Amino acid sequence: MKIAVTGSIATDHLMSFPGRFADQLIADQLHKVSLSFLVDDLVLRRGGVAANIAFGMGQLGLRSVLLGAVGADFADYRSWLERHGVDCDSVHVSEVAHTARFVCTTDTDMCQIASFYAGAMSEARNIELHPVAQRLGGLDLVLVSANDPEAMLRHSAECRERGYAFVADPSQQLARMAGEDVASLIDGAEYLMTNDYEKSLLQSKAGLSDDQLLERVRVRVTTLGKHGVEIAGRDIDPIHVPIAREAEAVDPTGVGDGFRAGFFTALSWGVGLERAAQVGSLLAALVLETVGTQEYQVRHDLFVKRLAESYGDEAADEIRPHLLP
Repeated sequence: MKIAVTGSIATDHLMSFPGRFADQLIADQLHKVSLSFLVDDLVLRRGGVAANIAFGMGQLGLRSVLLGAVGADFADYRSWLERHGVDCDSVHVSEVAHTARFVCTTDTDMCQIASFYAGAMSEARNIELHPVAQRLGGLDLVLVSANDPEAMLRHSAECRERGYAFVADPSQQLARMAGEDVASLIDGAEYLMTNDYEKSLLQSKAGLSDDQLLERVRVRVTTLGKHGVEIAGRDIDPIHVPIAREAEAVDPTGVGDGFRAGFFTALSWGVGLERAAQVGSLLAALVLETVGTQEYQVRHDLFVKRLAESYGDEAADEIRPHLLP
């Protein structure tokens, strides 16, 4: 499949707080909260939603096209992604702004407090999908992931206009978008990707019931944290997939991106929704076990073994041929 992944490309500044945020918050004083957390460590990692997804696809052998806006400081990051199977030829390079920054602190409960500086990402609204489709000889799927909100709306509108199948994946940008924009973003999507909180927020903002939501999108995929993944659609029975077995939870940053990478790569292999969600859940587990969103490595033999341990031999047997060297 020819898949374009649109969204943020950023540098992550990841810190760990050796305590619980919940213990530092006073319920009746939240209106004037002013806190500073002394952290134990700071690591700088490559990140951004679209880059994380494209990297994960590359780990599974799928070469996707990355679409986003970056600064002139992207050169080393570009080399890294290209070495790991990502097509970066359509990335827009700003002449004035730096690549976006994500600054995140994680506590011992795996809760996070984060800020995001858009930088060059605001220029993503100038990116058109059609030249990419011409270069590749068509597009089978476009992931419209968290990005400059104007860029997200432009990409989904162009997909509808040109007949490109697309994924609506608003995630962090739901907080910035008005209800009418949310409704416009998801209208006509093949897939809607959210976690359970984002699903509730999206429906509240757009004024949509569960049934009305499925009138706008073909398949709804909702991640439920430790409770797994729920899939619903117009013509399918509801599907629930539990999380994959993990060795040790280290850092949740980028876990959702890992799930998306695995899910859509597996769909490109022609497997069903349940099996694709299992592959996505296992790739998400690899991210969770690692500090940094692109610091893990998929060893195909071990991946198949862990798939069997989590979901049975039948799952492993179906996926194994797609991971052969």
